[in-house]
Amino acid sequence: MPLTMAKEGETVRVKRVGGKTETRQFLENLGFVAGAEITVITVIDGNLIVQIKESRVAINRDMANKIMI
Repeated sequence: MPLTMAKEGETVRVKRVGGKTETRQFLENLGFVAGAEITVITVIDGNLIVQIKESRVAINRDMANKIMI
């Protein structure tokens, strides 16, 4: 299921990242790789703020839909 289905406060693990090559590369550079652990901090209109590794990252709904958990 896509990351957009995760609830606030939930910790999930990335299974795969989809999308075009440049989109996947961008997300991988942010730390969204298979096996990475993500905690959803806030959901606002489908846009997410997540904790990944030691950073908080804001991603929009389109990007979050490409991250499968």
